[in-house]
Amino acid sequence: MRHVIDQAAAWQRSGTRFVMATVVRTWGSSPHGPGASMLVSETGRVVGSVSGGCVEAEVCAIAEDVLAGAEPVLARWGIGDEDAFAVGLTCGGTIEVLIREMAAQAPLDRLAGEVAAGVPVALVTPVDGAGCLVVGGGTASGSLGDPGVDRAAALAAEGMLGRGASGMVTSGNDAADGAACAPGRELVVQSFGSRPRLLIFGAAEYARPLTDMGAALGYRVTVCDARPAFAAAERFPRADEVVTERPDRWFRAHEDRIDATTAVCVLSHDTRFDVPVLTLALRSAAGYVGAMGSRRTHEDRVARLRAAGVADGEMARLRSPIGLDLGGRGPEEAAVSILAEIVAVRRGGTALPLTQGSGPVHVA
Repeated sequence: MRHVIDQAAAWQRSGTRFVMATVVRTWGSSPHGPGASMLVSETGRVVGSVSGGCVEAEVCAIAEDVLAGAEPVLARWGIGDEDAFAVGLTCGGTIEVLIREMAAQAPLDRLAGEVAAGVPVALVTPVDGAGCLVVGGGTASGSLGDPGVDRAAALAAEGMLGRGASGMVTSGNDAADGAACAPGRELVVQSFGSRPRLLIFGAAEYARPLTDMGAALGYRVTVCDARPAFAAAERFPRADEVVTERPDRWFRAHEDRIDATTAVCVLSHDTRFDVPVLTLALRSAAGYVGAMGSRRTHEDRVARLRAAGVADGEMARLRSPIGLDLGGRGPEEAAVSILAEIVAVRRGGTALPLTQGSGPVHVA
């Protein structure tokens, strides 16, 4: 979604009118969950997706009507609908999409800036399409046209943002929001949480495509190496930061930023660096810890980690040799292997071929 929000802010700055279509509810198998959005500009350009290609053409047709003056549309498509096959939604699920023009005064620059910085923030728009709020950190920018509605909407959005949830909510309906006396309004809340972290220790050649692909998946990428010749920013243009430091020292100084969405990849092939940082990572809150090397290297690494006091339960978290067995060769295919394993661990996937499974491909 980051590129969608960046483009929305850019079009707003240039005076280009555009429609935003947002998934607000899903049932059954759906390629994208609530909050996923696509933009359609007055020039016909499309950015983003709401269904992986199933209903985008139909959304574009509705967007043209909205740009021509029609009211916002809350549309639903599903496999049980008579026109489902005609628009291409044959994957077995149902999606509900709000299609509305974004107002010229919507605070999209603030939204884009905070999303880029990884600051938790929410975009709030009513189903009737009137007004827009950006909410986060206890403050709200923009308006839905009434101060009471704004307060109720901000409180409702803060609750959704705190759960990292996107979807529909009615402002003023929850007594816990302290605004039950405010006029109720059906709202669409799109939550943007902190970007997950990808920490790459060892700035060798294999780190370069891993950095690029990790950034493409939305990770905040840090590359760290104690060797200045390797930890050069120009070698990693898509990294958020490139650090010249001993990996264990950097990790210890930033351990408060590590959480279950953090992936740690140790690529250094040097026991002076990888054993100390792995010892810390395996005892941290990181959701994924992997280390590159052959099986012989792995056996030696395990012995050294045990000598460093790593317990059996901590050792069981180590993904080594790192990545899934794809039969690949070279840095680029290794990066695919590593990120495939990271995604499977984070999302609870089996990492098996889909042909060996049953049930929905996309979990609702």
